[in-house]
Amino acid sequence: MEITRVGSQPSILGSAEYFTGAVRINSLFPVRPPARAAANSVTFEPGARTAWHTHPLGQTLVVTAGCGWAQTEGGPLEEIHPGDVIWFPPGVKHWHGATPTTAMTHIAIQEAQDGKMVEWLEKVAEEQYRR
Repeated sequence: MEITRVGSQPSILGSAEYFTGAVRINSLFPVRPPARAAANSVTFEPGARTAWHTHPLGQTLVVTAGCGWAQTEGGPLEEIHPGDVIWFPPGVKHWHGATPTTAMTHIAIQEAQDGKMVEWLEKVAEEQYRR
């Protein structure tokens, strides 16, 4: 058994290459082979969001605080709230983040395929975000 104590791992800031705005990432658990899953708690300050991206084996989000938005390419902008569980199927282009006025925190769970969990794409344009 291994217990990772709260506060024993430092928060990291989301890279400006993959995120817009202030984003804080806390690792919950890394991939531990032969398992492929990893999880992070991610907090987006108001207006912050991911770039468009895909996951080779999909991604599950569990919203834990605040109010946010999530969208798949070509799909409607969906408002997400604490307790909501969002599933993005493998290879589906999407983004997620806070609303312009409210922070949002979610747990992000994804699996690695051949050592890769995410394919980062272009940033979400301001006009796409604000529509």
